[in-house]
Amino acid sequence: MDVKEEDKSEESRKNHIRYYQSLTKTISDIREEEKQEQDPIIKNHLEKRIEAMEKDKLRIKEMFPDIADE
Repeated sequence: MDVKEEDKSEESRKNHIRYYQSLTKTISDIREEEKQEQDPIIKNHLEKRIEAMEKDKLRIKEMFPDIADE
């Protein structure tokens, strides 16, 4: 299996920062939705989505350590 080399160009950095910020907002929105939800199946689904997004944020943070949480 071929492993794609990570693009760390300035354009990639800008795109990843934008995506990182988008993930931060989306996670916050899902957490609010999770607070309102009563169904445990849906709550579990929302938590799994958050976990996946957090992993993506971690991957971006490892690529560009200077990205600051807002």
